[in-house]
Amino acid sequence: MHTFQDPLRRAITTHGDAEAVVCGDIRHDYDTTVDRCRRLAQALLALDLADGPLRRGDRVAIVAANCHRYIETYLAVPAAGLVLVPLNSRHTDHELRYAADDSATRVLITDRPPSPLDDVFERVIRIPDDYEALLAAAGPSDDPFPVDVFPDDLAETDLAGLFYTGGTTGAAKGVMLTHRNLIANAWSTFTWSELSPEDRYLVVSPLFHAAGTVQVLASVWMGSAQVILPAFDPAGVLDLFERERITTTLLVPTMLAATTDEQLRTPRDVSSLRMLSHGASPATLALLRRAADTFAHAELLHLYGATETSPVATALRHERAYLDTPVGKSCGSPVIGVDIAILGPDGDRLPVGEVGEVGIRGANVMQGYWNKPEATAAALSDGWYRSGDVGRVDDRGHLFLVDRSKDMIVSGGENVYSTEVEDALASHPLVAEVAVIGVPDERWGEAVHAVVVLREPADDPDAVASELLAHARETIAGYKVPKHIEISVDPLPKSGAGKILKRTLREPHWDGHDTAIM
Repeated sequence: MHTFQDPLRRAITTHGDAEAVVCGDIRHDYDTTVDRCRRLAQALLALDLADGPLRRGDRVAIVAANCHRYIETYLAVPAAGLVLVPLNSRHTDHELRYAADDSATRVLITDRPPSPLDDVFERVIRIPDDYEALLAAAGPSDDPFPVDVFPDDLAETDLAGLFYTGGTTGAAKGVMLTHRNLIANAWSTFTWSELSPEDRYLVVSPLFHAAGTVQVLASVWMGSAQVILPAFDPAGVLDLFERERITTTLLVPTMLAATTDEQLRTPRDVSSLRMLSHGASPATLALLRRAADTFAHAELLHLYGATETSPVATALRHERAYLDTPVGKSCGSPVIGVDIAILGPDGDRLPVGEVGEVGIRGANVMQGYWNKPEATAAALSDGWYRSGDVGRVDDRGHLFLVDRSKDMIVSGGENVYSTEVEDALASHPLVAEVAVIGVPDERWGEAVHAVVVLREPADDPDAVASELLAHARETIAGYKVPKHIEISVDPLPKSGAGKILKRTLREPHWDGHDTAIM
């Protein structure tokens, strides 16, 4: 049985003098980081609040850019027996208020200026001044784990965090992850990442997102350094690769594309990079081939999972070797401790090769959705987390994602999987970004519609659209070819975690229609 306390204990026991975090000019070793975590926990539990001090299981939210203080909060709050609520820093006050009210969060740690949102909380701790003052006021201790700060009866079944989904398909849901869930992810990380004390992991994805925290616990446990980029910037990523001799990182596909293009324009010395992971949303084969060629020294690694699975469920190691084989279109096989099944509508396990809903089972699967028993019952069935993804498995256990169930287009009675169409269009050299959606059609019910961002502005967008349609007809069946291609001069809309927001693209087409596939 392990909790968040165990990586911290091991850090000060075995590698206290090793570099723990780098954030701008800040460089802290593990002794310093763990001491700051202890001081933060002590300060939080000593707060003089209107409804009394924080109690076991009370919620503490954070809204902030990536920084070393975010890492400390991520570690210290659960280790103190409290529940962390990481909130999307790109959300409006209205969206943040919903999550704060839903979770009954009492304390907020934030780098945002004062706003009406502050009234929701009993106490707001501002980064950096309030935060640093609290840590300075916390007393020193000969024991970095005094029982009055880090409870000695903390259990792996205790709730560690409420991770709110983005709400792109309705009201946001608080995903309840226990210590056991997140520790299970840390253990599996050691197997797919081959993490070592010499590694230097670049934190790029926002820490409010599951992809951002995927290796935090594992790095602390192992003694690897975490180098933190406050906000994604492709030039900033490459500069840190070179300056900090980064060995491994994880980028969502939109970040991977931008970083690859920047490296091709202005090359840096990226020879230290041994593993380049991607996940959180589908990546086209065209992008993966370009990234594999550009970062030739690094192993390409595909990760698949969800916030509900803490987050990693499958991994495809050495992806470069598979890109020209059928396996190259998969997201790998289950990581250790995880089972994958393809489930039919009634929950039965489907045979190899059949298409159905992806089910995930393991110690990493969430406890449920906060205050949403019906949503929990729908998502957790007979021990499986029903992901909402449509896929199949081959006879070697490789998982192939076909689409998100909500993104599947039914046109004239035929199922069209948007990812397949996107892959066909993305293989054209003019295409920088593409999203495929279903739009209303009187004859077909839904028509396939593609929104494309080009690498360079087009003098004749209609001619380019025709060229792309001809290209698509060479690789996919006629009923899958888009009925229309929209050339966008603006980047595709994205969530704070870098996922393309297809709902935003669909809304103008479905406005006023009785039925919309969202």
